[in-house]
Amino acid sequence: MEIITGVERRRPWRAEEKLRILAELNQPGVKFSEVARRHDVSRGLLWQWRDAHLRGRLVAETPGFLPLQVVPEMAAPVLPGGSGSPPCTDPPAVEDAVDERVEIVLPDGTAVRVAASISAATLRRVLAALRA
Repeated sequence: MEIITGVERRRPWRAEEKLRILAELNQPGVKFSEVARRHDVSRGLLWQWRDAHLRGRLVAETPGFLPLQVVPEMAAPVLPGGSGSPPCTDPPAVEDAVDERVEIVLPDGTAVRVAASISAATLRRVLAALRA
């Protein structure tokens, strides 16, 4: 049993701890009440964490690795009724010409192109929005 003293009565949970506890719920025959009792949390809190995880609001903070395939740059799409790429009206800015981009193609075919300098937190929010 853990006794919390002082002004703060709520225990701070890291995202990794929440996800580890939620992973226990996926074991066959495990009940919410058993997991809640084992970790001294309410069943309602487990349901909140589970809902947040399913909606993409509860994700691990540690970076993960995904399979990567480097492919040559793809040709511009052909517009209907025209041949080739659309004419460019403005010349590219100097910073755009040297700015490296990262393209992420998801299994469903969705492509995300971001600057290589994007922060991990921003990229995480973009990918979470795509999952929703």
